[in-house]
Amino acid sequence: MANNSITQKTLDHLEDLEQHLKAQALWDEAMPEPSRLLSSQPFASDTLEFYQWIQFIMIPSLRQCVEQRKPLPNKIAVSPMAVEVWKGKLKEHRQIILALKAIDELLDGHHGRH
Repeated sequence: MANNSITQKTLDHLEDLEQHLKAQALWDEAMPEPSRLLSSQPFASDTLEFYQWIQFIMIPSLRQCVEQRKPLPNKIAVSPMAVEVWKGKLKEHRQIILALKAIDELLDGHHGRH
């Protein structure tokens, strides 16, 4: 079933992303205060650093979709935000950006709703 391969690839890409974030020391051991996770701003830009949004909101949300067999989003564009946020550090964060781009491309336009 095609959907299974997308879910497995999503998990694989999330694992890669997590490893690259940790390698760049962009991984927090402690969870932020719950109120900081409730931002209504895109990428929680008013309460979290971008890497924290990836760690505490994006990765858990996608994993939850897979685990609960809920539809994955079929249109995301996180890598352009990463390029913008880290424009002065593109070389250092290249692997993270590439991992985000792989997730964007995997989920872009897939039709996992049925």
